[in-house]
Amino acid sequence: MKNTELAKRIKALRSRKGMSQEELAEVSQLSLRTIQRIEGGETEARGDTLQRLAKALNISPDELIDWAENEDRGFLVVLNLSALSFIAFPILGIVVPLALWMLKKDKIKYVNETGKKLLNFQISWCILASFFTIFPMIIQIFHIGGSLFRAFQVFNLGAIEAFILMVPILYSVNLAFIIVNTIRSYNFQKVYYKPAIPFLR
Repeated sequence: MKNTELAKRIKALRSRKGMSQEELAEVSQLSLRTIQRIEGGETEARGDTLQRLAKALNISPDELIDWAENEDRGFLVVLNLSALSFIAFPILGIVVPLALWMLKKDKIKYVNETGKKLLNFQISWCILASFFTIFPMIIQIFHIGGSLFRAFQVFNLGAIEAFILMVPILYSVNLAFIIVNTIRSYNFQKVYYKPAIPFLR
């Protein structure tokens, strides 16, 4: 659990109760500097310190810890599910998770690792999808002299069959990986997005 997550929870609870840092320090019998360091994410409340803070905020220590873990879990689920945007347009399956990953990669546990694996898979998937959909059309255009209209006219039956067959398979595989890894993230298990080219390490 990251110090910043617990720090946010303690600060939020203190503010909700209308307490200043000085008042929380007094009620919890901790030094003001300790409260400042905890809320600043410089140190993590443990043991007796956590017990005192929880008592002063009228909440159990487990609730403080569970809140931070649940926030982590919720964001990991959202990060994985954000890749479903590939259904609307393939590139969105990269752009949306990338934005979320950049936002929280250094702030929430497991986000950096999960985000890299997810993005590597989505980029690899887009390349593979392009190979089976866009590239055959480009080759066909060059083969018949550069006319897009003519390419559609003479697009051979084999290429059409490959397109019709591969697109549902590629989309189904991507969808399955996202769903399985969303469940794994919810259970704090490592995600498995393979095979993938390691663009992000």
